[in-house]
Amino acid sequence: DAPAEAEDAIEGELDELAEGMEEAGEEAGEAGDAADGAELEGDLDDLAGEVAEQEAEEAEEALEAEDGLLAGEEGAGDEEESGEIEGLEKALAEVDGEGADLDLAEPEEEAAPEPAEEEEEADDDDDAAVIPNHLQDAVEGSLRLKRMLSQDSVPGAAAKKRKLDEPRPIIQAKVRQILQKFQSTTDVVMKFVLDQASVEELQYLLSGNFIPNKYDQRKTAPELCAQHLIQNRERKLGGGSRIDVISAFKLRWNLGLEAEKLLRGLSHKDLRHVITSYDGSASLQDVIAEASAKEVEDEDGDTVHAVPHGLGVKVMSRFNRLELIDPFADAAVFGDANLTFSLNLCKHRRDFGHVGRVIATTFEEVETLRERYQEIDQSIKTLESQHAEVYHGVDCTRIAIDPRFDGLEGKLGAVYYNFPHSGAIQGFFDSNPMVNWRHENLMRLFFRALRSFVKPGGIVKVASNSGAVGVRYSYIVGSALENEFLHVETMPFMEWHLHRYGRSYGDRRDVTRRPDAKNNQSYNAQNANADMVYCFSFDPSGDVLPKQQIRLPPPLSVLSQCKDGPFKHYPPGVNLPARTALAKQLHERFLKEVSGIHVGNPSVRRLRRLAQRRPQHAAAATRGTQLARMYARMWPWSELARTCALACVGRR
Repeated sequence: DAPAEAEDAIEGELDELAEGMEEAGEEAGEAGDAADGAELEGDLDDLAGEVAEQEAEEAEEALEAEDGLLAGEEGAGDEEESGEIEGLEKALAEVDGEGADLDLAEPEEEAAPEPAEEEEEADDDDDAAVIPNHLQDAVEGSLRLKRMLSQDSVPGAAAKKRKLDEPRPIIQAKVRQILQKFQSTTDVVMKFVLDQASVEELQYLLSGNFIPNKYDQRKTAPELCAQHLIQNRERKLGGGSRIDVISAFKLRWNLGLEAEKLLRGLSHKDLRHVITSYDGSASLQDVIAEASAKEVEDEDGDTVHAVPHGLGVKVMSRFNRLELIDPFADAAVFGDANLTFSLNLCKHRRDFGHVGRVIATTFEEVETLRERYQEIDQSIKTLESQHAEVYHGVDCTRIAIDPRFDGLEGKLGAVYYNFPHSGAIQGFFDSNPMVNWRHENLMRLFFRALRSFVKPGGIVKVASNSGAVGVRYSYIVGSALENEFLHVETMPFMEWHLHRYGRSYGDRRDVTRRPDAKNNQSYNAQNANADMVYCFSFDPSGDVLPKQQIRLPPPLSVLSQCKDGPFKHYPPGVNLPARTALAKQLHERFLKEVSGIHVGNPSVRRLRRLAQRRPQHAAAATRGTQLARMYARMWPWSELARTCALACVGRR
């Protein structure tokens, strides 16, 4: 049935194309303006070319599906199917009027990449096979994203996978209407952004007055459209700035102002009982009366019941800021580049007499850390002397398949991830839809992975800037809520007891910009007053959650036609081999990132090591770095930058 459905879809598209071109021809004849007619004819030619490419891709998919369905059978039916495809090709040529031909690949050529596809799927199956059943859900989204990127390099495989994940009919119908409204029918990046929107979001764009500004000096039209959709989602989550415990509770249950007034007058004992016991089944007034009648519990060493008659909102806010966590549970820190936050946490837990361990992790390997932070070995030694464990090369989205985390299921009482980021890509702003999907998936997969390792009632704190355009606050809060982590409070970072640590950039800039924990002056790339700490508490319901939603990465076909970022140096239609090579390099980087492989700048690191080994060439090495950066700006990801830099230190 798959080839028949594909052919029916092609015939439907051909009919729509013929009707659209006939209507466009009538309008052009009525206009009578030769210049307008020529312009319309050019638009029709572009539309016909795009449809020809789309039909060619669908025809290739149909042929590939047909080969799989007819494997092992006699080839008598192949001639009939080939005749039908040829008939469709002739029909499209007649409609186009320009003799546009379908570029159909031969079945033998299409079948060549199948072993590679099967090999990739086998690798993913092997990864999933070694994971216990109770941890499969923690890493399923990460493996699915890796498989999707791997299949994108195999012709036809990615298209089949995406068709299974997308509600094509209704989405595509609305996408066409919006593209016509935006006058962006030929913008593949805009289509990529709209394809990932929900039906409600597409209807919101159709019914609203928003039209992206194509002449914006800083952001492209697809980026403005994606930003508009994100801001619409964020209205449902509240703001990204300060939200106290009562405001967060009010937002969670959609309470009114009268309920908020009642809550703000409660004592610590009553407010904590209401927040932990209220489930919507009884009225808020009944739960408050129950809390008032409850006697004060006095348990030795239990900080939860401290200051029972104090003002509830003030005491609970201080509770979060002073970091009064479970003294017996383990605490994990992810993405701590220079390990200064882990040192601060160890000292805090030691002063409070905690017996739980601190697990400090870094994304980079220790060799890279030694290049950036001269004190890293001493920091590791200090942590280990305080019975902490230090793990390097840890991907927080794939801890379920990391053997170092075996046996930690349900034992983490506190998790920290400060200022998460998926890494900058030269030429792109973090908000660009070609790279922003990485930041959103980072948070979604991070919280899904934590579900198997955080114990019920455990806390998770993620620090970020409220105005960040990479990992936006909505990605943090939304991903937490999807995975049953309750939003408890959003507090200013500077009011947090653990904020005094040596913040760093987490990349090669740390080589020259040394961390200084005093007054938090080591990092000044953003407004410190806008830094927030988003606090969550794990409250599992026991129900089986659906598969983790992920933001789809751009396929190679979209990357190769991108017009901004590093691709702006290659205008469409000019230097196509270089543009294609750049798209493949960027796609390979995406694949490495989702596989947990760190992607750095080896040429610059190697250049600095050579300068240290050869002091007499230090000046040449500095010049080589300048030349490398200059060429990198002109031709990103080019071997010319590396060659020039190494030549300046006498290696070539």
